[in-house]
Amino acid sequence: MLIRDAEIRGHGRADVRIAKDVITAIGTLSTLAGEVVHDAHGGALLPGLHDHHIHLAALAVARSSVACGPPGANDATELAQALTRPGEGWLRGIGYHDSVAGMLDAEMLDTMAPHRPVRIQHRSGRMWFFNSAGLDLLLAAAPPPPGLEQQDGRWTGRLFDEDRWLRETLGGTPPSFAAISRELAAMGITGLTDMSPANDVDMARHFAREQASGALSQRVMLAGTLGLAKAPFGPTLTLGPAKLHLHENALPAFDDSVDFMRAAHEQQRGVAIHCTTETELVFALAALDAAGPLAGDRIEHAGVVPDPLIAEMLRLKVQVVTQPHFIAERGDQYLKDVEPRDPPFLYRLDALRRAGLVVAAGSDAPFGSCDPWAAMRAAVVRQTASGTIIGPDETSTPEQALALYLADPQDLMVERRIAVGARADLCLLNRPWAQARDRLLAHDVQLTLIGGSIVHDGVDQAPA
Repeated sequence: MLIRDAEIRGHGRADVRIAKDVITAIGTLSTLAGEVVHDAHGGALLPGLHDHHIHLAALAVARSSVACGPPGANDATELAQALTRPGEGWLRGIGYHDSVAGMLDAEMLDTMAPHRPVRIQHRSGRMWFFNSAGLDLLLAAAPPPPGLEQQDGRWTGRLFDEDRWLRETLGGTPPSFAAISRELAAMGITGLTDMSPANDVDMARHFAREQASGALSQRVMLAGTLGLAKAPFGPTLTLGPAKLHLHENALPAFDDSVDFMRAAHEQQRGVAIHCTTETELVFALAALDAAGPLAGDRIEHAGVVPDPLIAEMLRLKVQVVTQPHFIAERGDQYLKDVEPRDPPFLYRLDALRRAGLVVAAGSDAPFGSCDPWAAMRAAVVRQTASGTIIGPDETSTPEQALALYLADPQDLMVERRIAVGARADLCLLNRPWAQARDRLLAHDVQLTLIGGSIVHDGVDQAPA
């Protein structure tokens, strides 16, 4: 394949030849006999984008679920309306936040949706709420787990940190990734790091089957349990860090966390530690210090990072994978919820870069939008939905925002570039970068290639 007249960083306007799955030549090139030619008309050719923190199975399921939090449901009345969706069997809700109707329980959900079993996932991903019909089905199928809350001898309908039990009890199989893979490809995404903490050998096999069938086009680095290291991996599915999910209201035993980190390091795996609060970050850094850091250790989210902790992160040489779009999507709620001193420390970017920390970005979808271009816009302006600017000193240039998605997943210190010998995972825009940088729109993605094969062709898209 020959991509003609593309704008390439470091090369200007040039042609790019692809043979098998790599770039073999860049320059002014003559067409070979039988060669497929795509004319870029001066559009920017970029390395394919990589989402460094996503939950693919949850995202696939979310597409058939009901939005139960802002902006889809903002109060109890709107939530009740959302739960009137007709049908039989389980009604699955996602994205719930306490600002809608407080801490839900079975009694509240029975008044809103008595007609079918309901389960609603909290936006944090760590809690589920069930109505009585849903509880009856679960408890008829399996004994209650420790995380199913009970008060005064009755089940409240709240389930904490029991996703594995829920999945096994429901008897569900992992979803197809085909539709989500196409959606991500249309945004120029060629690679994913799946950060679901429960990923194990069985889930790795599901990812491998989806890739082998062609349903999942993207290359995947799979993070998860310590047991995941026993899974068979290959060129398109690779082993990622061990995931440690912290929650400040129920932090694990410190020594257990240190042991987990040491066990991951013995597998030559970094650890990826969920830290949305300052307390979680302090705990994570202390545990890493005790375990002894390893290159590739990561802080996921880095939701609140005061200045003194930046120095400690740098000393331990941790890397950061954050979500700049949360400022746009959740910023107004953050301003209500966090301590008055914390807004300047929310989802920081520039302070981390200036300190010398390695920073990349991921969507955390379905708990945030999976559109990397929307996240880039958020990184540039740091504006909430109401128009408030959070952390004006933390803004990025469009080029810095783009770079958050160009890091090599195997080594976040390395930025992938268009070069001879590089893998042909590419994203072609329909306009030069000088124009695209002022828009940062997914609609500008014209062509996406993975391993030299076209997985998205937007040539027939209507102009935006």
